[in-house]
Amino acid sequence: MSLHGAYDDQNIFAKILRGDAPAVKVFEDDQVLAIMDVFPQSEGHVLIIPKARARNLLDLPGEAASAAIERVQRLARAVDAALKPDGVMVAQFNGAPAGQSVFHVHFHVIPRWADRTIAGHGQAGQADVKALEALAEQIKAAL
Repeated sequence: MSLHGAYDDQNIFAKILRGDAPAVKVFEDDQVLAIMDVFPQSEGHVLIIPKARARNLLDLPGEAASAAIERVQRLARAVDAALKPDGVMVAQFNGAPAGQSVFHVHFHVIPRWADRTIAGHGQAGQADVKALEALAEQIKAAL
């Protein structure tokens, strides 16, 4: 994969944004969709997906990037308020060598607890949908 390759409308996040694939939604507005990560690195792992058609942060228009960061901050605050972790990690990968596995720009909000290890990016098992829905409700209530 190239950092500057063509955008693929069949990537899973494009399908979720179109409603062609399921997701556990946390938040949505005209700029982003926030969903629970089905392969969470930590309990409460949220993905914020800009609606702009961009492979990575380098391709994301400035206004969309600004809007996305505002939503990332809002979701990170909600995760912190709802789950009371010891810390919150925000991650974003650009290109396969950097760890990007879905080629639609997205941000990870990952709660961290001092006494818990997290799974590596892309190495976690699939979470139970009912558990994700319960976490999503907790986070929504804190928005």
